[in-house]
Amino acid sequence: MILQNEFEVAAPVEKVWAYFLDVPNLAPCLPGASLVGDDGNGRYDGKVVAALGPVKLNFSGVAEIVSADEAAHRMVLHAAGSEDRGRGEAAMTITATMLSSGRGTTVKVDQDLTVSGAAAQFGRGLIADVTGVLMGSFADCVQYNIDNQGSGGTATAIRAAAPASGLAIGLRAAIAALKRVWARFFLPYDRNR
Repeated sequence: MILQNEFEVAAPVEKVWAYFLDVPNLAPCLPGASLVGDDGNGRYDGKVVAALGPVKLNFSGVAEIVSADEAAHRMVLHAAGSEDRGRGEAAMTITATMLSSGRGTTVKVDQDLTVSGAAAQFGRGLIADVTGVLMGSFADCVQYNIDNQGSGGTATAIRAAAPASGLAIGLRAAIAALKRVWARFFLPYDRNR
């Protein structure tokens, strides 16, 4: 499934681009994600823990930057892993494109996600809503860490995103779903909704 999100970062595009290429500093902003290994050649071993209601999933896998076009400020990252208890697999290709905007930088994120097993039970709508909530947390973390970088480009106080679990994410995703349903029934037709 293809998921699309967009957010703003109040910083120049070159600064946001450099931050995105620094995977060890970027990874803590992904809710529930942590790096556990780096082969030194751009491949990273990681873990992702996500819980929504009674389902808790622990994925282990590998992520790597597949391409990085500095002129277009476009990067492609591929990540794949399997659930630690054999309850499914997930693979995602993330394409992030950064564009200068009035406030700083607009980051467009396209995610091509394939899931199987327990995670697939949630369905496209819920996965899209939860992804939107997690992307908001990711954007807040990126903004905070970029704002707190020292003059050498390293973060003086790296903040990690909140864990991908709990009632708050479920509630925010449910509210997003209700807004989408409300819009479909009570607002003029828009084929992009």
